[in-house]
Amino acid sequence: MKLSFYGHSCFSVEIMGKKILFDPFISYNELASAIDINGIEADYIFLSHGHADHIADAIAIANRTGAKVVANWEIHEWLNKQGIQNTHPMNTGGKWTFDFGTVKAVVAQHSSGLPDGSYGGNPLGFVFMSEAGNFYYSGDTGLTLDMQLIPIWAKLNFAILPIGDNFTMDVSDAIKCAEFIDCKKIVGVHYNTFGFIKIDTEAAQSAFKSAGKSLLLPGIGETVEI
Repeated sequence: MKLSFYGHSCFSVEIMGKKILFDPFISYNELASAIDINGIEADYIFLSHGHADHIADAIAIANRTGAKVVANWEIHEWLNKQGIQNTHPMNTGGKWTFDFGTVKAVVAQHSSGLPDGSYGGNPLGFVFMSEAGNFYYSGDTGLTLDMQLIPIWAKLNFAILPIGDNFTMDVSDAIKCAEFIDCKKIVGVHYNTFGFIKIDTEAAQSAFKSAGKSLLLPGIGETVEI
């Protein structure tokens, strides 16, 4: 699978010929100023929760691409009111089979409000299972014992986890999460975008290496085989 990183917690993964975009926050991110959202292709957009730093470009990209937007029920309804009709609602514990594979919605310990102040429902993580491989995107979350359930559902090839601390897991908790989910290859997100979540990236990679795991930190606009 190919993973392209667009800054903060926004990335896309190509699975079975489908381009799946996650938590689009690009045009409002100064660090991603070189990325043109009009050049991003998407067949699906998955939203982990409703905070602006995960949803800010969702409507613009969904309108342009016609991508199906997958999110919790409350965000699905909110998007419908914004004119985005090609949506699929999910909620914690449920799964659905799409044309690229099966996705299970799992617990994320966070909060969720929408840009206009309305209720954003429960935040979600997603476990993707396909013929091309399996991966977990935790969304914004703290470390939780629920993560130990994930190996029951899928043997992961990689996982995408927040590492910036303050609002989410820090590096040490992300390493513990990697143990819980039985995954050695981690892509770090949700760090360095603004002051509250700045970290020492070299120290983070060293800590993962010492724990027998690898932390991938792609540059903004970089695509990696994973």
